[in-house]
Amino acid sequence: MKILIDINHPAHVHYFRNFSKLMEEKGHEVIFVARKKEIAHCLLNLYNIPYISRGRGRHGRIGKVLYSIYANAKLFLIARKHKPDLFLNFLHPYPSQVARLLGKVSLVFSDTEHADLHHKLTLPFVTKIYTPSCYRLSLGKKQVRFNGFMELAYLHPNYYSPNPDVLNQLGVHEKEKYVIVRFVSWTATHDFGHTGMSLENKRKAVKSMSRYAKVFISAEGELPPDLEHYRIKLPFNRMHDAVYYSSLLFGESATMASEAAILGTPSIFIDNDGRGYTDEEEMRYGIVFNFTESESDQQEAIAKAVNILSDDSSRLRFKNVRDVLILDSIDTTRFMVDEVLKYDT
Repeated sequence: MKILIDINHPAHVHYFRNFSKLMEEKGHEVIFVARKKEIAHCLLNLYNIPYISRGRGRHGRIGKVLYSIYANAKLFLIARKHKPDLFLNFLHPYPSQVARLLGKVSLVFSDTEHADLHHKLTLPFVTKIYTPSCYRLSLGKKQVRFNGFMELAYLHPNYYSPNPDVLNQLGVHEKEKYVIVRFVSWTATHDFGHTGMSLENKRKAVKSMSRYAKVFISAEGELPPDLEHYRIKLPFNRMHDAVYYSSLLFGESATMASEAAILGTPSIFIDNDGRGYTDEEEMRYGIVFNFTESESDQQEAIAKAVNILSDDSSRLRFKNVRDVLILDSIDTTRFMVDEVLKYDT
């Protein structure tokens, strides 16, 4: 069986890298195609995964439309050459549209409810779309729900063990509290209309948390000079270790908030739309705390961060929550393998 996996975002490398390894061990062939976005190509190189580049995307509505035409054409030519039996990806339209043109199976995973445009451009062409059981939307007869989270495809204990050497790289002691702060650029298609935290409140959050813990900022793009010196200086492949040993994840990234939860680190997530999975991680496990981008919620998010950091008993409590979450959930990678093998005829 020949499987084409299209990578549209660096996180997608993590979603499918263990799946690829397991499928190749079973004698199947996996072809990766990857957009050049942030560290996507670097991650593929890190894990020794060969790939075909489909170029860098574009910003703005017109730019994204032009790139979609290019990406479809590029992917079509790649598929004609390599002749995959099945297309697999996380929600974006190009692979499903090309698969339909070629009469092939298209399997798509999604956990992002407000990606309206991608849903509209993808759903008509997919064979199946897989979502976590906590997904807010009903997508019709093509939808298959699974009891888990996308982050368990790579942070499940079957695949991930934390490395404490990261503490030396960060320059922190074993029992020293530190916080990972994540600010995003808000340039994705589903980010139109979002502004995130105000600069004033970003400064206030960093100052407030600094009283209780060392602060490291992970940010897309530039930071003002007074925040730049907080920027985390760590190889990109060590970030999960940094989150595991941190006392708190604070910021605007849903993926990182959920990664923290899977790793047993409490997280504060600020976003107007939220996600079904971060709702689940808050309501069922109490390890994610969701806030909107309103001024009052930004203030409450900062206060909650201080509350967590000032509680010396929180670390052990949240690591115990992680154990419960893992027991409640499936191994997402194994689920992917089982689903894809249903089409191995």
